[in-house]
Amino acid sequence: MKTKENQLVTGRREALKIFGLGSAALLMGDLGRIPSIATYEMAPKKNPVVPAGRSKVAFTSGTDRRAMIFEVMEPFKDKIRKDLKGKQLVIKPNMVSTKVPLCATHVDAIRGLLEYITPIYNGQVIIAEASNGETTPGFENYGYLTLQKDYDIKFIDLNKTNGNPIWILDNNLYPQKIQVASMFLDPGNYIISISRLKTHNAVIMTAGTKNMVMAAPIIIYGVDGQKPLSYKRMMHGGGSRWLHYNMFQVAQHVHANFTIIDGVEGMEGNGPSGGTAVDHRIALAGEDALAIDSLCAKLMGIPLEDLGYLQYCAADGLGIIDREKIDIIGSKDPDKYVIPYKLHENIATQLQWKEPLIPAKK
Repeated sequence: MKTKENQLVTGRREALKIFGLGSAALLMGDLGRIPSIATYEMAPKKNPVVPAGRSKVAFTSGTDRRAMIFEVMEPFKDKIRKDLKGKQLVIKPNMVSTKVPLCATHVDAIRGLLEYITPIYNGQVIIAEASNGETTPGFENYGYLTLQKDYDIKFIDLNKTNGNPIWILDNNLYPQKIQVASMFLDPGNYIISISRLKTHNAVIMTAGTKNMVMAAPIIIYGVDGQKPLSYKRMMHGGGSRWLHYNMFQVAQHVHANFTIIDGVEGMEGNGPSGGTAVDHRIALAGEDALAIDSLCAKLMGIPLEDLGYLQYCAADGLGIIDREKIDIIGSKDPDKYVIPYKLHENIATQLQWKEPLIPAKK
């Protein structure tokens, strides 16, 4: 007969196996060091948008960003209008660096979003981001501040806002508490993520999911010459293997209500900030970021099984990545727009997350 304690240990053992932790944790006898989530104070868990069995993604192609954004948002207009009612609109662009235009969301993509959304939203718009350094210069460098001439916009550096605690794993597989932006956890906010297709130097690809979960861990700037405390860096502490898992941990609490991908230009090679342009001419949008990311991987020629964080999130029911269960809205066929992106030069190292921690005995 199984006791409640035995069931808990068995359940944790199985969870560790699922996420690639089993061999190391069991070998080190560290089951007792990896407590159940209930042991800790956690940020409130949000219910992500997970349709009943299927997801819808709007897809189009072209070169006019503003027109393309309008086209992929239009099928969801009634739902967006309903969900926006009584909420604060927050737009989350992507700008990992503040000085590399190709790494950032294009200002025309944001303008297209604003042109579409303001007729159904009357309040002030917040544009919020958390770059690796000071965020504010990026708002100016990429032309975002010019949007204030036509729209009521407030710009926020998430690194200067309050945080809530979430627990991840460090490189020793010990629980480590980080702080994520409270704005992303507030149910009073309606968040639209808008980003590019990009390769990455640790988890292979950046698209909708990563735009949210890796902006969420904040950086506390140093005072009087002290070194900043970067919770983003802690996410990377255990290398690519644990970054996939830690992104999954954050994704259980952080998600966008609506996700847009501007793929007029993508980035290949040494992304997310040192790559080169891809003339892709596509755009996608929908409520299920995982479904969108699954299609992004296909459009970039990236095997879905290489993206650990998407696999983990889908296994936990945070969205759909099975392309047989994704309905495409629009007259264009995504299969005709696949361009195999050149991946980061360290791709072989990145893929080591798929290998067992302990080699099998011969």
